Amino acid sequence: MFYQVERGITMKEGRIYNFNPGPAALPLPVLEEVQKDLLNYKGEGISILEMSHRSKTFDGIIKDAERLLKEIMDIPQNYKVLFMQGGATLQFAAVPLNLIGEGQFAEYVNTGSWSKKAIQEAQKLGKKVNVVASSEDESFSYIPGDIKVSPNAAYLHITSNNTIFGTQFQQFPETGDVALIADMSSDIACRKIDVSKFALIYAGAQKNMGPSGVTVVIIREDLLEKSPDNIPTMTSYKIIGGKDSLYNTPPTFAVYIVKLVLEWMKAQGGLEKIEQINRQKAGLIYDALDQSSFYRGTARPDSRSLMNVTFRLPSEELEKKFVAEALENGMLGLKGHRSVGGIRASIYNAVPMEAVEKLVDFMKKFEKANS
Repeated sequence: MFYQVERGITMKEGRIYNFNPGPAALPLPVLEEVQKDLLNYKGEGISILEMSHRSKTFDGIIKDAERLLKEIMDIPQNYKVLFMQGGATLQFAAVPLNLIGEGQFAEYVNTGSWSKKAIQEAQKLGKKVNVVASSEDESFSYIPGDIKVSPNAAYLHITSNNTIFGTQFQQFPETGDVALIADMSSDIACRKIDVSKFALIYAGAQKNMGPSGVTVVIIREDLLEKSPDNIPTMTSYKIIGGKDSLYNTPPTFAVYIVKLVLEWMKAQGGLEKIEQINRQKAGLIYDALDQSSFYRGTARPDSRSLMNVTFRLPSEELEKKFVAEALENGMLGLKGHRSVGGIRASIYNAVPMEAVEKLVDFMKKFEKANS
């Protein structure tokens, strides 16, 4: 049952409903498992935090994480999973460093802040970049369609989900023989996808798969050989992949939690069940928005995200009041990104249905009280 705590925030087991955009909610069973094993991992007498990355135990952990991810996402055999550091931001540089050769160019789709940063990072490196589609003309409120790709491009880069603007690719571009690269930091493993359509997928784990500190890279093995010898070691897919993500000390604790999250996802019924739940959660909020003249969704209906629902109220003053009263009612992290304002509910895999139901109930009561 819910109960009142000193700050006046309603919590379950002392925990608030977490709608933060990242680092984001983790499954409660995962946190409980971490808590149980933190001081003495599986009876080995030391914490996972103290364990050598060269130990047999951690070798089993990182291999299990790769195996589980391949199983859950149905990743083909000719792909390798890497666990890297530096977040998606490092991948903005690593992708062009590894995959744009001398005299080559790459193409990008610009659907928001993270796409723009990826483009800018490639340009900083002196790489030639063509922006072949953009939704900036309508404040990134939609995903561009009919994306044309040059057959000579080294790759096409997309950001599959846009946390700030609440948009998500519903279908992925057809690129033929051109490598399709995706930053899936905010929607990896939220739904079933055909991984074979992509040459490379990367994702910071801290939104949907684990804590901050580790980045998952899913790469088709033939791309490993494209890594030039003169790029920084920690950006080289060939080097990191050749050492099975153990070239140097990886973020061991973060990898361990990713493994636990993947085990939790499997126990939920895998991606088919997780996608079903995610669509139900998002549908509850979007239905509330569509039935209201008080709230206004910011993403075009055909581009709406399953993971980040963004909307506005009639005034900024009401938005501030909404965020403050939501916190008083046990819901954290609903303030929109500082660059756009408004409200944002990040409803990643680990956000339970009851949290979304509570949010929708609060939205209706807030509208009635402030209309």
